[in-house]
Amino acid sequence: MSVPASMVKELRERTGAGMMDCKKALAETGGNIEKAVDYLREKGLSAAAKKSGRIAAEGLVESYIHGAGRIGVLVEVNCETDFVAKTEEFKTFARDIAMQIAAARPEFVRREEVAAESIAREKEILRAQALNEGKPEKIVDKMVDGRIDKFFKEVCLLEQPFIKDPDKTVQQLLTEKIAKIGENINIRRFVRYELGEGIQRKESDLAAEVAAAVKNTCDA
Repeated sequence: MSVPASMVKELRERTGAGMMDCKKALAETGGNIEKAVDYLREKGLSAAAKKSGRIAAEGLVESYIHGAGRIGVLVEVNCETDFVAKTEEFKTFARDIAMQIAAARPEFVRREEVAAESIAREKEILRAQALNEGKPEKIVDKMVDGRIDKFFKEVCLLEQPFIKDPDKTVQQLLTEKIAKIGENINIRRFVRYELGEGIQRKESDLAAEVAAAVKNTCDA
């Protein structure tokens, strides 16, 4: 297939791979950018894939406070060198991740961190829900698989839609930054506090306030 130059450019920016490799990846995947990214990573042709195994022990702990101290986030984001850790590009990325955590309430960084018992319990609940909805037994397992993927997208930071650009996930944003900055970057861990969390009180959606604040910043 004929691959538009604009798509090749976008794929190169996201992966750091060579032009011909990007063209081939797009041709092999029918022009699907996301599948082309995966194709390049599987072939070891993505700059981000090549860097992902390198040790990242530098970086910074970024904080974000919202609503006069009503939501607070601390997140550790690692890179390979102190030089990169001090750049505005890296600092902005870390701050965006802190705001993401404040707004989207993830519980884990990646799905591998979710305990097997928690996944099994969630599958049992989802299976019971599907059966209660009257779904045929033969399609229930497939439905559960689809719903467990949705569960991961809600609770795992890397699988969530990025609040400033919902057309990409946090993982895709991370891959782009690795390719652009030229170092391995790792979102290691985070903590999120919300004032009064766990205490019975009048309902208020502070996370929605954070998301609205982010949108207003982007629109400004």
